[in-house]
Amino acid sequence: MRIAHIAPLYEAVPPRLYGGTERIVAFLADAQVALGHDVTVFASGDSHTRARLVPCRDRALRLDPDPLKSDTAAHLAMLHEVRRRAGEFDLLHFHVDLIHFPLFEDIAHRTLTTLHGRLDLAGLAEAYRRWPKFPLVSISEQQRQPLRFARWVGTVHHGLPGDLLAPPASASGDYLAFLGRISPEKRPDRAIEIARRAGMPLKMAAKVDAADSAYYREKIRPMLDGGGVEFIGEIDDAQKSAFLGHAAALLFPIDWPEPFGLVMIEAMACGTPVIAWDCGSVREVVEPGVTGFIVNSEQEAVEAVGRARELDRAGIRRVFEQRFSAGTMARAYLDLYHRLVKPGAAEAGEDTPMRMRRA
Repeated sequence: MRIAHIAPLYEAVPPRLYGGTERIVAFLADAQVALGHDVTVFASGDSHTRARLVPCRDRALRLDPDPLKSDTAAHLAMLHEVRRRAGEFDLLHFHVDLIHFPLFEDIAHRTLTTLHGRLDLAGLAEAYRRWPKFPLVSISEQQRQPLRFARWVGTVHHGLPGDLLAPPASASGDYLAFLGRISPEKRPDRAIEIARRAGMPLKMAAKVDAADSAYYREKIRPMLDGGGVEFIGEIDDAQKSAFLGHAAALLFPIDWPEPFGLVMIEAMACGTPVIAWDCGSVREVVEPGVTGFIVNSEQEAVEAVGRARELDRAGIRRVFEQRFSAGTMARAYLDLYHRLVKPGAAEAGEDTPMRMRRA
């Protein structure tokens, strides 16, 4: 099958440091190439992929030092190129939210759009009602809740290459880990309090966006002075196996409707238990008592820290391999592609419910 993936231009594919959507595009495209398909990726020129790369700007927007740049112009130029070449592909797989809808409405039946973000923002429902023909994929069942009426054709959980991250030969387990982004909805303040109440050191490998710099400076930075917390900053994939693999547990104390939570399966790939707040997609990812614990308070989280050593770290890795590999993700998407492009599917407005369920 001839497949085009259209990635956001904010990060390279895959990102050098923090980044979710572009990372998944990279893993998905490479896995589909490995399965024998003809795959093209429209992305920034500093991307690296086993697929054919169409560079749509020299470098990713976030790491471009030029302060005067337009992300709107960059994405519109990319979409113009995709539209110009649309006839070269059997299916166009978009990962750029809904910005392509006006340009591809007449060939919506030849597209698939994975929505990677939260969907409860003002104005989104009206926009998706305006363009009802586009087949959509959610990355968790919970993510769909604000847009139940939309044309959902499947839910496909994220996956990682099996050799990307691995458990260490022996885990020290003498600290807790927080990985991701410093922002109010990720609740790093909760992570710090949980670690202190549990009497364990906390290591934080996290990005601070410009939009969250005041929150970091005013809320989180003062909390670091209390001791027991090491702020590392952003790390890349090569550093994650050691960072996560030697942790007693990953703390994921979110306070928002997380669409998926890639860091949870990164921890599982390293055999590390996940202690996660009962929000968003968490119940679809974490199996209580198997891969971690789901909590609703700091006290429950502290108690879960004490139980984390009871879990079988090799078993956590096995669950990752069964449920969250890049190959599993790629095959799930290919199944959707074939259903969408089969003769008569578009004319019939056929729904193709395909969901990744627990093994």
